[in-house]
Amino acid sequence: MRIAVIGGGINGLCSAWRLAQGGDHVTVFERGRLMDATSSASSKLLHGGLRYLETGQFLLVREALRERDAWINRAPQLTRPLPILLPIYRGSRRPRWMIGLGMKLYDMLAGKSALPKSESLSKAQVMAFMPLLKTESLLGGFRYYDGQMDDRQLGLWVAEQCRQAGVVINEDAPVVAASPEGTLTLAKSRPMSFDCILNVAGPWAEKLLSDSGIKARYGLDVVRGSHLIVERACRHALLLEVPGGKRIFFVLPWQGRSLIGTTEVRQPLEAPIVCSNEEIDYLIEAYNHFHSQPIARADIVETFAGIRPLVKSASDPSKARRDYAFQRNGRLLTVFGGKWTTSLALAEKLKRKVH
Repeated sequence: MRIAVIGGGINGLCSAWRLAQGGDHVTVFERGRLMDATSSASSKLLHGGLRYLETGQFLLVREALRERDAWINRAPQLTRPLPILLPIYRGSRRPRWMIGLGMKLYDMLAGKSALPKSESLSKAQVMAFMPLLKTESLLGGFRYYDGQMDDRQLGLWVAEQCRQAGVVINEDAPVVAASPEGTLTLAKSRPMSFDCILNVAGPWAEKLLSDSGIKARYGLDVVRGSHLIVERACRHALLLEVPGGKRIFFVLPWQGRSLIGTTEVRQPLEAPIVCSNEEIDYLIEAYNHFHSQPIARADIVETFAGIRPLVKSASDPSKARRDYAFQRNGRLLTVFGGKWTTSLALAEKLKRKVH
């Protein structure tokens, strides 16, 4: 089959790769440069989504945990297992027993993973791992494993696998319309016909349908996630609860510095994708709440932000489901949502829908 894939992010590239492996003739159309948008602005984690257990997304967590391990095995040069420390303080919104049950469930859903299982830690053990944490009201904690990646380079590695499998990749090729009859229209060329068109444009998938005169059956929440990189070595990755709320954030080692994130702020699709002053203050305040050596704006060496396409399922984006949905209109198949970690699992489902 002749298949067009709209979108050069990780989900589009993985879909193209999987289809080409099956013998299809695949062409990718990316509006800008490969891996220059959402897929290279992540928290750099390959993870099962520990916090998704709170919203009952057990099947998604199980799928993501298996895909996490597969990525680490598939590209060890660009990924690594990452131990993450989760300290528990008196007054936390999630009591120790609840976190303990979540850890056991996370381990169970991971199945026969090569990564170590979680462990409960005393206060002294937590401080041995992270002596710069504040000790007041610290009860102890947990340590568990997920994966860390160089998201941009891993995505470009997938793009190279695509090319080796015969995929034709077009950058700076914005698609302005796609039809159920299999016609694809670029901004500056004549319409082209394909046996199947996959709309894997991430945050722009719903807009492409609208621009093509097609009603979307699902809505997307466009949510900005911002991060700080600060000139501070990170001795151990941390998962922390935002003071006064139930949101969580990470402090991660990244290229000899600390990566702090993320936020969840709704924004219009056409708005600039940048970390706001409010988000900078929010992340600095959250970090300093737990650390005995505070950071300031002068310590920030970089900020970055990306927008995520979440299928609308909650008034609060932090409670929105992280799974994905499909819509078929004749020869046009659209993907709503999708996560970095589960991009190849999504690609496999798309392949089955195409064939």
